[in-house]
Amino acid sequence: MAQKPFDTLRALAIASQAIGLMLIITLETVLGDNARLWQGVTLALMIAAALWIALIRLYRRNKLRKRQLARQQEEE
Repeated sequence: MAQKPFDTLRALAIASQAIGLMLIITLETVLGDNARLWQGVTLALMIAAALWIALIRLYRRNKLRKRQLARQQEEE
């Protein structure tokens, strides 16, 4: 199975993690020790985004497998 040269989900995952990390660092710089709660919220959102992207990837992979299996069964 050939992969696309540009994987949108991978780019979205990398971008969301990069934005989250920059936000965590910015919060620490701006708010100091008061940033802990907001950094935790940001981390939770980063994890939620990563899990959501993983679920979308799994759904797409399973959908593709079902299509391939259906095509194989039609050929037989």
